[in-house]
Amino acid sequence: MDILSCDQLAKKNCVPCEGGVPKFSAKEAEEQITHLSGWELTRDSQRIRKSWVVTDFQAAMSFFEKVAVVSESEGHHPDLHLEQYRNVTIELWTHAVGGLSENDFICAAKIDELPIELKC
Repeated sequence: MDILSCDQLAKKNCVPCEGGVPKFSAKEAEEQITHLSGWELTRDSQRIRKSWVVTDFQAAMSFFEKVAVVSESEGHHPDLHLEQYRNVTIELWTHAVGGLSENDFICAAKIDELPIELKC
């Protein structure tokens, strides 16, 4: 599997997946994650996650709305978590392959391009 830069990933589109795409090995996931700022591998390298602290509840909801638009356009849907009104976490994995695919890294790169109101 090719390891791509964040810019290369952001220019790609997710491929519809019903289980027919390759699953990243732990080694491939570890190599690919180094090209995404702030994302970490979780659950034995089967998922990726990133957290932010935003200014307030409205900033969190606004960010989630933007993530929803990108995710829906890519046909790839992350888990969105909000705790204590401004702690935002997004988790990605490809359910159909039971782990990570290139789609997860594409979505992560596109999410990183979205504006977000961070707490100083």
